[in-house]
Amino acid sequence: MANVGNQLPTQAVSKPPSGKHGNVLPLWGNEKTMNLNPMILTNVLSSPYFKVQLYELKTYHEVVDEIYFKVTHIEPWEKGSRKTAGQTGMCGGVRGVGTGGIVSTAFCLLYKLFTLKLTRKQLMGLITHTDSPYIRALGFMYIRYTQPPTDLLDWYDGFLDDEEMPIVQQVNWILYLSTVGLRECKVAVLYHINLISLYLGGHLPT
Repeated sequence: MANVGNQLPTQAVSKPPSGKHGNVLPLWGNEKTMNLNPMILTNVLSSPYFKVQLYELKTYHEVVDEIYFKVTHIEPWEKGSRKTAGQTGMCGGVRGVGTGGIVSTAFCLLYKLFTLKLTRKQLMGLITHTDSPYIRALGFMYIRYTQPPTDLLDWYDGFLDDEEMPIVQQVNWILYLSTVGLRECKVAVLYHINLISLYLGGHLPT
């Protein structure tokens, strides 16, 4: 999975009046961009899927149903829609920058969730949802992009071993969590990567 959210400067936290454990979530970082990579956000906002189809969805439950029926992976770009051959620098590090392509359904729905300004109860509903690993994954991605870095380990604790996720996406998901920047989380990340690598015969998938 592409690393799309680890180069932002330190941001202020918008604190809810109800406190850390209230139903109103704090918002870390940019209140308009969700701290998304600018290229991804631009493609989301210009996507016919986001502008037309997702515009019709007005409630949390409608968006959750859409995730269930439409999301098949959690990478930022639809597979095969972008080419990066021969690119260097920033373009080589961000999948598909400057080459045209289709932003993924998952990231369109992730930003749609952001426009709904989820409550803590709704976010907990995503990460504990039993119908689809992709509903849970989008919940954790929402946390990764919007919640204060100091709270991330508490959110992720106990959820790193989602065995329903395909093995390659488990690796991508774990590598994605490694950008959190918390020492304790990184230890867990390396441990899980080693286990999966051994399971695959010592070779991480690409």
